[in-house]
Amino acid sequence: MTIEGYFNVKPIIKDIKFEIRGKISFYLADGRIIISPISAFPSIKQLNTKQRTKYQILGDEGFTFDDCNEVFAIEQVLGNYQNYKHN
Repeated sequence: MTIEGYFNVKPIIKDIKFEIRGKISFYLADGRIIISPISAFPSIKQLNTKQRTKYQILGDEGFTFDDCNEVFAIEQVLGNYQNYKHN
């Protein structure tokens, strides 16, 4: 029997978009799209539309925005620290 799904796949953010009002979308390298309420990230919610376009993906470590002094990790998106913590 083969196990289906995303086992032993490290989640890596490739793109971030704000296509849906009140939501932030994370496009992962493996094809998944994670959509989260922007309210889960209050410091990002405070950024205006232009400021939200100025982000940097930090390899497989996470992401940040030019006008935000916080660095976000993938486990903050996925919500399962034990399974997704980076080293």
